[in-house]
Amino acid sequence: MLEELLIHKPDDPIQYMINHLKQNNDDAPRICVLGPPASGKTTVGWILEGFPENQEQAWMLQSSGIIPRHVVVLYAPDTVLVERNSGKRLDPFTEEVYHTTFDWPSDPLVQQRLVKPEDLSEQEMSKKLLEYHRNFPEVFQTYQKVLKSINADQPSMDVLSQVLTYVQTRHRSAAPFTPRILFCGPPGSGKSLQAALIAQKYGVVNICCGQLLKEAVAEKTKLGELVKPYIDNGYPVSDNLVMKILAERLNSLDCMTNGWVLYGFPRDIEQGEQLQKAHIIPNRVFFFNLPYESIMERLSQRRTDPVTGERLALKPAPTPEIQARLRQNPRDKEENIEKRVETYYRNVKELEKFYEDAFYVNADQDPHVVFEFIESCIIKPLPCKKLKSL
Repeated sequence: MLEELLIHKPDDPIQYMINHLKQNNDDAPRICVLGPPASGKTTVGWILEGFPENQEQAWMLQSSGIIPRHVVVLYAPDTVLVERNSGKRLDPFTEEVYHTTFDWPSDPLVQQRLVKPEDLSEQEMSKKLLEYHRNFPEVFQTYQKVLKSINADQPSMDVLSQVLTYVQTRHRSAAPFTPRILFCGPPGSGKSLQAALIAQKYGVVNICCGQLLKEAVAEKTKLGELVKPYIDNGYPVSDNLVMKILAERLNSLDCMTNGWVLYGFPRDIEQGEQLQKAHIIPNRVFFFNLPYESIMERLSQRRTDPVTGERLALKPAPTPEIQARLRQNPRDKEENIEKRVETYYRNVKELEKFYEDAFYVNADQDPHVVFEFIESCIIKPLPCKKLKSL
């Protein structure tokens, strides 16, 4: 990624990095290593180092669906960090960084040409540490559920051992019960983003019904072969097939153990009844409310980057090159949006009656405000129903 940044020199390097990470944002390890300068972050290897540096950048990553499963924070006393910094030496030919104590080159020729970097004065180091200590508490708060602090003032192999031990663990859910969460709402109401945030914080399985069907087709399963003609011809997949694929996924070990958050199904009361008959019963249901004008504004302006797969709605493309290649999904054309919204509102009233204990979300506000409300409803116990007297 660094090589591509140097070659392409994008106007917005942070957005470029986000797009790059999205291309590999599947079930592979997603680890973020943070720490003050000279704490030895790069010696432990990894994927994303030294970013985010503040809460705004952390929120930017979350809003783009870039959510690490493990966050490692390396710490050491400031005096140790300043001392380490003073021992750094740079090879002007290769630009490799060495250290007078921890990593001295064996080649005498390399030793002779090493120089002290210009920007590593004690005063500059103190400024960087001050900025780090000022910004870090908010970053810590953002990732506290998946964060581990490790003392970097020890041999690098001991640090590496502790990091590896941590990133190989699976987080236990922070929820007070096994979450089975259902999101219902009109198109463009932000269900996918909220599902990603909930899945990251509580360790539940994120399931989009539409994506699940596409995966079944791509993996060429027996049910996927039956689904393929529907998707290829643009027809709705039969409820019977959807239920078989969905039930198989929701009854798998990870969903049974960690819980799940589902969106994209059910869309009407008949589908809701089918879920119930299959003993798939959510213990938290949310209906997202969004004014018609906001739906049209969000979806009519939404464009997709065919290279990265990123969807852009109200924010501009980071570069003119990306802007030129953006395409609109036919589903997001105004006439198609109207049909989808009309279908949703035609069925939602009966679905709301079916899930009578559901929570209602004002989706026409900042995504982080929406998330805080959803989280409060997940933590809050459901009211006990009074038994009718015989």
